[in-house]
Amino acid sequence: MTPVPPPAVELSADQARRIALRAQGFLGAPDRRAGVPGVLRHLGAVQLDTISVLARSHELIPYARLGPVSRRTVEDAYWSGGRTFEYWSHAACILPVEEWPHFAFRRRAYRSRPHWGHDLPDGSYDTVIKQLRDEGPLTATELGGAKNGGEWWDWSASKVAVERALMYGEVVCTERRGWKRVYDLAERAIPDALLHDDLSDAECRRRLVALAGTSLGVGTRSDIADYHRLKGEEFDAVVADSGLVPVVVEGWTKPAWADPEALAKEPRGRHRTTLLSPFDSLIWERARTERIFDFTHRLEAYVPKQKRIHGYFAMPLLAGGKLQGRVDPAREGTTLVARQASLAGPKAVAPMAEALVEAAAWVGCTDIRVDRVDAPELREPLRTEIGHALQRAYR
Repeated sequence: MTPVPPPAVELSADQARRIALRAQGFLGAPDRRAGVPGVLRHLGAVQLDTISVLARSHELIPYARLGPVSRRTVEDAYWSGGRTFEYWSHAACILPVEEWPHFAFRRRAYRSRPHWGHDLPDGSYDTVIKQLRDEGPLTATELGGAKNGGEWWDWSASKVAVERALMYGEVVCTERRGWKRVYDLAERAIPDALLHDDLSDAECRRRLVALAGTSLGVGTRSDIADYHRLKGEEFDAVVADSGLVPVVVEGWTKPAWADPEALAKEPRGRHRTTLLSPFDSLIWERARTERIFDFTHRLEAYVPKQKRIHGYFAMPLLAGGKLQGRVDPAREGTTLVARQASLAGPKAVAPMAEALVEAAAWVGCTDIRVDRVDAPELREPLRTEIGHALQRAYR
């Protein structure tokens, strides 16, 4: 591991928490003029996921920061105007198009590795590229079908080919249509000035480490490396030249680095009260969430129902700069259902009610039902507070 120079800055745990909140867009007035594109540029990556409860996760991310911006506005911001591309970052993510050159190292790695799990008949790859050139943009279905008819991973040859071309960078996902990827040739979708793999692996990784440090505000080696799924040794090789500065954070047992701009001004301003997608970059790394917020969160969608503790898609409640509970939501017509709410205590009742009412209005629900609260004595206070909040919202 690269030796860490003596840190020049010491941060309290509270300072680190507030720096992280500001860096992620939850402390201080949001830049509404920049809108959803501004949120994406600020975060550097917005994770995609198939689960849709209140809305899909990539819609919940700007909502949590900007408030009830229309879902159509969110989708248009992501998929119109050639401002983004979809690629493998922390996971499958929407990324600002200007970052295309900085994923050259990953495209090169995909091109050089064995093709695991999927054999491709001779000519299939070239056929897909020709079809996109002649007819694109197209979905996998329009390219000849996504599956062979078996299990979900039993992809057709055209689906294997176009996904391989996506990883190689010859093809780009330009939008999602009914949650299906729409593919086009990179030469059409990416601006000429950005369409290159000229940067070295080290230059790419240095940029991504710097971006992650800015998006997180402050983080450990694993925090910053994990943001764009770099390896620890890849982080070590470039951090000294990334512009990030070493810091010591109270209570953190491992070295940390911070964005120097995040250290230049004390983080102050209004805290957002909102529900968070489990795939929100504020909380997507469990160890970091526990370290900063003393809050353990686990997505239970893939846990057998009988073993779930907090629910299928439990969304943490952010209020006052802290995680004060969570709720597992559902929708039944125009009713938002809190299937299970977990609260840190009586002080979390009013923020939970506020967050539920705002979320309900955003997705077009006019009523809220609370099925279960982990602390039974808080169920009626929560229902009462929701009623008051609904009256204020529709007064």
